[in-house]
Amino acid sequence: QVQLVKSGGGLVQAGGSLRLSCATSERIFSNSCMGWFRQAPGKEREFVAAVTWDGGSTLYADSVKGRFAISRDNAKNTAYLYMNSLQPEDTAVYYCAADWSISNRIRTIMEVYEYWGRGTQVTVSS
Repeated sequence: QVQLVKSGGGLVQAGGSLRLSCATSERIFSNSCMGWFRQAPGKEREFVAAVTWDGGSTLYADSVKGRFAISRDNAKNTAYLYMNSLQPEDTAVYYCAADWSISNRIRTIMEVYEYWGRGTQVTVSS
């Protein structure tokens, strides 16, 4: 199972920052590309960011590029999503997911991610 551990609270003012954490088993983490998706009310779940199994490559959605940063700590089996300059349109439930892959190719389609966290609410007030 991918366990999503929220850090820093879910409500922030526009322009603020939050960090999300995602921990899982060593077996899954060391063999997976780790990704973040989000789903706003009334919208489909969308790709946010991902990092390859070795941390060598990252990919971001255009909507968060330059504001969000994804990283992973392989010693702690934990992935992080640093969210800066948050805007009201970033309000959504955020999900951590693992794509069992040791490829350097990052996939953005949610269906290929085998393991999912339960999601955490991020609310950005204007």
